[in-house]
Amino acid sequence: MTIRAVVKGVGHYLPERIVPNSEFESSLDTSDDWIRSRTGIERRHIAAPGQTTSDLGTRAARAALADAGLEPNELDAVIVATSTADLTFPSAATMVQHALGMTRGFAFDIQAVCAGFVYGLANANALIASGQAKRVLVIGAETFSRLMDWTDRSTCVLFGDGAGAVVLEAGIGAGTAQDRGILAADLHSDGTYRDILYVDGGVATQTTGHLRMHGKEVFRHAVEKLAETAHAALDKAGVSSADVDWIVPHQANLRIIKATAQKMGVDMDHVVVTVQDHGNTSAASIPLALSVGRDRGQIKPGDLLVTEAIGGGLAWGSVVLRW
Repeated sequence: MTIRAVVKGVGHYLPERIVPNSEFESSLDTSDDWIRSRTGIERRHIAAPGQTTSDLGTRAARAALADAGLEPNELDAVIVATSTADLTFPSAATMVQHALGMTRGFAFDIQAVCAGFVYGLANANALIASGQAKRVLVIGAETFSRLMDWTDRSTCVLFGDGAGAVVLEAGIGAGTAQDRGILAADLHSDGTYRDILYVDGGVATQTTGHLRMHGKEVFRHAVEKLAETAHAALDKAGVSSADVDWIVPHQANLRIIKATAQKMGVDMDHVVVTVQDHGNTSAASIPLALSVGRDRGQIKPGDLLVTEAIGGGLAWGSVVLRW
């Protein structure tokens, strides 16, 4: 028998303000057609003034807990994947823990930029498989709008704010690929490429900074590395691309999503796509897509999923799970 981290509940939250591509036309040399053709993005949600990453994460957490039929104090741990925590410290996770009224267990943040949620799933899986936790809430939450240079059309039109969450619970499997839950994870990073996607601020500069990106380089690495890590995780799980019901990718750019699916040999009819409505929400994009895909009726119990993401660092990875 094998202990598996099984999805018990899922939920998401998006800020009320929706910004369509057309809103950028008065301030930037861009257009709705230009943005759609290069990214697939049509609109994104932007957090209200004073609305923080922990606020978004808490709302997504409550939705996931309600879906799981659990109370906060039935959790053992909270993991928040984010690059836009409210403060340098304490962690956004402890803020969510407090906001939920959770008075037991432990909470911590993971910072792997857009790959953060995949890293969060892998860590939650390790906690559950080792017996250190029975139930773990994993949240991806971001307010990337706070890092934007609104004069840089190559970046500011790409990102949005939001949060998604899943509750993982220990379950017993037979140790085969037919088990429900996380079947395999594959994680990587390489600091050689730190300069192609980064924020030019932080403790060292005593500024918040803005996101900076060399788009062509990021695109090249993304397609190659995402397909490789997905295949590696599938191999670890003892399954193949032909067995995949849904790829649930990091929602950065529709061209990257399509190119990665092609390299994996998976038809786009088996890819959950939300980038058109949310833009790139970094660590929030995969849990958002999981929640939306489930709500749409795409993701069903027993389906085999692959999640994969790449972000600044570079950091990338994938998780194979059966819903």
